[in-house]
Amino acid sequence: MAEIESPALTARRVLRAADRATLATALADPTGDWPYASLVLVAFASDASPLLLISDLAEHTKNLKRNQRASLMVDATAGLADPLTGARLTVVGEVARSGDERLLERYAARHPAAAVYRDFHDFALYRMIPRRAHLVAGFGRIHWIDAAALQPPPEAVAFLEAAEPSILAHMNDDHAGTVDLYAQRLLGRTGTGWRLTGVDPDGADLRLDAAVARLDFAAPVADGDAVRQEFIRLAALARRN
Repeated sequence: MAEIESPALTARRVLRAADRATLATALADPTGDWPYASLVLVAFASDASPLLLISDLAEHTKNLKRNQRASLMVDATAGLADPLTGARLTVVGEVARSGDERLLERYAARHPAAAVYRDFHDFALYRMIPRRAHLVAGFGRIHWIDAAALQPPPEAVAFLEAAEPSILAHMNDDHAGTVDLYAQRLLGRTGTGWRLTGVDPDGADLRLDAAVARLDFAAPVADGDAVRQEFIRLAALARRN
């Protein structure tokens, strides 16, 4: 019998595959605070914390400046005949402005269109610090996950944060054909010219023009040898398909 992955790993897979989400903030009103839901584009740090590039002019940003508490819902049910059998995840936490340029670069790699407005004076990067997450992943798979469990191991996060630029350069420059195979044969995508835009302990992000895809690793990786062996394993699998 195949081993069922942990709720935390399933939750991270749902998160990292997303490029958009619903953000719920507290809207001030004379009668009290009201939940205010809005669409946002999202990326994720190596530790799986959500990243948002948002404008000071947006209602959700005004709300966050007054009350940092928010929730972010990611829907992974697209294409299912019965969406309620699919996975969705709500992350609860505080959202605060971040001046980390590495995180801004990671966001921009996931969303190249952000280059148009990332330097606008009214736009800034915000990072959600998760407190816990609620996963619904089909019948009988409903879990609350605390923040510590939601994150990959700290040593894996630290390694991938430092090694990501060199890994991306190596894969995109020296193994471009393999990256296309990942997209075409493992992820069912079409076209050539796919590029890796991010790599983290759980897998890699791919993009071709406006299309994005997520390549999951079989298990979280924590060092260079593990990353290399996983990319080799996935390449062999793609060539067999």
